Amino acid sequence: MNYYIPTIIRETSEGMARIPIADVMLQRREIWLTGEITSELADAVIAQILHLDAEEPGEEITLYIDSPGGSVTAGLAIYDVMQAVSSKIRTVCIGTAASMAAVLFAAGDRREILRHGEVMIHDPLVSGGISGSALAVQDKSDRLMAKRKVLCGILAQHAGKTIKQIYKVTAKDSWYGAEEAVAFGLADEVISKLERSRA
Repeated sequence: MNYYIPTIIRETSEGMARIPIADVMLQRREIWLTGEITSELADAVIAQILHLDAEEPGEEITLYIDSPGGSVTAGLAIYDVMQAVSSKIRTVCIGTAASMAAVLFAAGDRREILRHGEVMIHDPLVSGGISGSALAVQDKSDRLMAKRKVLCGILAQHAGKTIKQIYKVTAKDSWYGAEEAVAFGLADEVISKLERSRA
């Protein structure tokens, strides 16, 4: 990460201690999913979800999302864990939830978006271009179409739309403001104040 992550100074039995703010948030059952979705980010998010679910099964976990998307494979790993744990996952869109991040946001059990948040959905993109033999190109194309079917199926399920409706809107970059995201079924509520988890 190329930005400063603040720490909080707290008094402990051993004196004053600097505690990373992410650790404080984790104690409140809050997780940040920001930046590009990579395998490393997915590992960190999944580890936190599994830890919190094991610590207090069934208690709500808040996942704050501000991401342009990224790896479909890494994103689907997060999605599968979100669906597999007993804890409800509350997703909050802060800024932008685009591409794979939009899928994760829409998959929350309780989906809130801040007033100026945006959601963008589209078909999965080709990474690194497609080249090679005719059979290799066909294989890559088949895999891409399979991912498209999976992602559109997930969006259709959580947005309450038909697969055909999702195929139509994801044929291009489709942007939704906060109110539009609620109207389309990608979010449940536009919020102006954050409901904080317990300390």
